[in-house]
Amino acid sequence: MPHAILSHMSQPPTARLHYPAMHRVFDEMMRQDGHLRPHWTAFLADLSALPEGEMTARHEKGVRLVRDNGVTYNVYGDKAGVDRPWEFDPIPFLIAAAEWREIEDALIQRATLLNLVLHDLYSDQKLLKEGFLPPAVVFGHPGFLYPLHGTAPSLVLYAADLARSPDGRWWVIGDRTAAPSGAGYALENRIITARIHPDIYKHMQVERLAPFFLKVQETFLRLSPRHNDLPRIVLYTPGPYNETYFEHAYLARYLGINLVEGEDLTTRGGRVYLKTLNGLRQVDVIIRRTDDSYCDPLELRSDSSLGIAGLVQAARAGTVSLANGLGASILENAALLAFLPGLCRVLLGEDLKMPSVATWWCGQAQERNHVLANLEHLCVRPLVPSLAQPVCGCVLSREERAGMIARIRARPYNYVAQEMVSLSTAPVWNNDRLESRPVVTRMHLAAHGAGYAVMPGGLTRVASDENLSTVSMQHGGTSKDTWILSEKPVEPVTLLRPSGIPIKPVRGSRDLSSRVADNMFWMGRYLERSELITRILRAALARQLEGAGLGQEEELTVALGLLARLGHPGGEGRGETETLIRQMIRFNFTPDHSVGLCGTIGHLQRVAIVVRDRLSLDTWRAIHRLTEAIRGGAGDGGGDDLDETLLNLNEIIQMTEALSGLVMENMTRGLSWRFLDAGRRVERALHVLDLLMGTVSAGMIEDSPALDVALGVSDSMMTYRTRYLAPLALVPVADLLLCDESNPRSLAFQLAALQEHMNAIGVSDGVTEEQKAVITMLATVRTLDFEDLSTTTARVIIGGLCQDLRLRLQTLPEILGRQYFAHAAETFPMLQGARVP
Repeated sequence: MPHAILSHMSQPPTARLHYPAMHRVFDEMMRQDGHLRPHWTAFLADLSALPEGEMTARHEKGVRLVRDNGVTYNVYGDKAGVDRPWEFDPIPFLIAAAEWREIEDALIQRATLLNLVLHDLYSDQKLLKEGFLPPAVVFGHPGFLYPLHGTAPSLVLYAADLARSPDGRWWVIGDRTAAPSGAGYALENRIITARIHPDIYKHMQVERLAPFFLKVQETFLRLSPRHNDLPRIVLYTPGPYNETYFEHAYLARYLGINLVEGEDLTTRGGRVYLKTLNGLRQVDVIIRRTDDSYCDPLELRSDSSLGIAGLVQAARAGTVSLANGLGASILENAALLAFLPGLCRVLLGEDLKMPSVATWWCGQAQERNHVLANLEHLCVRPLVPSLAQPVCGCVLSREERAGMIARIRARPYNYVAQEMVSLSTAPVWNNDRLESRPVVTRMHLAAHGAGYAVMPGGLTRVASDENLSTVSMQHGGTSKDTWILSEKPVEPVTLLRPSGIPIKPVRGSRDLSSRVADNMFWMGRYLERSELITRILRAALARQLEGAGLGQEEELTVALGLLARLGHPGGEGRGETETLIRQMIRFNFTPDHSVGLCGTIGHLQRVAIVVRDRLSLDTWRAIHRLTEAIRGGAGDGGGDDLDETLLNLNEIIQMTEALSGLVMENMTRGLSWRFLDAGRRVERALHVLDLLMGTVSAGMIEDSPALDVALGVSDSMMTYRTRYLAPLALVPVADLLLCDESNPRSLAFQLAALQEHMNAIGVSDGVTEEQKAVITMLATVRTLDFEDLSTTTARVIIGGLCQDLRLRLQTLPEILGRQYFAHAAETFPMLQGARVP
């Protein structure tokens, strides 16, 4: 492959760039004569002027930003885990201003055409009746939803995958109409690219993306059927295991709307409601990221656990607007591409401005004969995508080719053939140099006013290998920012309201869904549990490394007992202390053990992903670094080097405390924070009780190493030493850990905090069940009196008291679950006037 040397540019010799242009296809940066295309000249000049090693440093910074920001893409069926860091290339894809105007015009025409087709197919169906579209193309595709006929859904959001042919013409190789993804990733790519290339970005006069998202916001507001000032808009996601869940959470936060799953919504009387802690709240607009056939188990797929029963009826009634409307996936039918040129002339009276990839539907005799005669040059796909993967004729054996021909002849209407596309190439940064890779660019549009607005940018995806003809993030591809170059300086735009417009102050909201409250509560519990397990392991390991000898077995017994209460094995273990400690460490650093430290931090990360739209970027970064720290410890052998393990445990404790600090200092005191902190308080209170129960059952009490463990794990040793200046004793230790409300690690402190949370969460005029539970426990602790008790008596009393309080405290999560997490609205008899026994 020839290497074109960009030596005609003014640049230091060390920064001279080598670029392997692939001349058999269209290269976006370089012409076949080896010269740069004009709109790339300024960018390459800036790139060449960078000091040696600077480009590599910028690439590394971009990768670090991707990881710190938690940009992920879920890979289905991946044993290594569902979420992978988003692959990012630092070289943007450039499009000149003049060329962009042509692309923009063509895409607006195409979106307008598809919207008209969608309206017709679900209303009058003139295109079918008058023969412009064969009925088998529509009714044979799973994207046509019969229950939606008569609703006339709208194409609010649209994305087109574009590729450039060897002759330089743009082609549409795919339409994305059901739940088009990629806009959020494009926005994140832009933010990162602008961060790593601030000088080049400013110099190149790149069109901003914010104006497009501002128009998207305006469109969503205007979609509301109630036309109120503050419509309730939600982004409906399939959940955290969807491949683009990061984008769902990212866009919800960026646009200021609620992220919901199907279980968060319900229907009553033909309307859609959000289930909140304060009752049902009507939803006006649903931004749908769930495949339409899964959206309503009542009228669509009955096996769907993601849907909202009654959503189709609400869509029929017009009480809720959906973007996109249910049934829009029919437009992703590959067979439609063969008919779009004719449909464009019928519906718009003009030719299609940007062609689709050449497509033949085998249900027509002439087209079928062409496909069979040219099978080795075509890619054949079923009309129903789930039935089989596309097959390129050139890779078929003689027997396979004969089988394909037989299947097409037997059921021709089930097959579509398309020309195999030779993708254009663009520069990427790989192995500290420029290389060329095939690319596909996804452009995004949104309905706005009487037409469509096009995002001046896009998500450019890059093949993982220079010889691949397909691009997929599921198969190792990467992505890059897309720069639309302006011919004049670009003004910055913000999504914030312009100054001068009055804004009514709002202080908090009770519109928190039951699902989010539940996950916030468990996020708090897992955070606290992670810290406690780490402290127990550190206490045992530090004692072992210090070589304390006397009392070491007693301390280990307490530590094992505490871990056993969390589901760890070995609570009654006997043997060499070092062997037992190594077993403890390995168990906790193994991801397969869900109750171990690694598993607990994994649970923390998973619930955090579910509520990601409610977490600040700093909080998410802290969670990410915590998971990286535990994975690093597991990768180091998890106990092979005890000194290294102790350092790792210290680091994990610092990270859990940093995360707790972010929660306490940065989160507004709304219901999300209340439930998160309530989870922390419940978990810490349970651990205090377990700690004391393990201590009093350890045997010898006065100046016992077990008391040392209790104070060390609860981070209260310094407080005890400062107050008493005396050897450790059970009564003062119990008083400090049970009754002292000034100690943030004490049971009394946790119960007092829980009382405050229950008072703020409760909506009843009277005393709620959860308030009663906390009040009675706090009263018990506040009236404790340990004075004049002998050690033996205190041991019995404290053991029994802790057992009783633990049983009572365990009921609190159950009460909260019934009251808030398993939210159910009042139902009514189906027949008016019917009596319910």
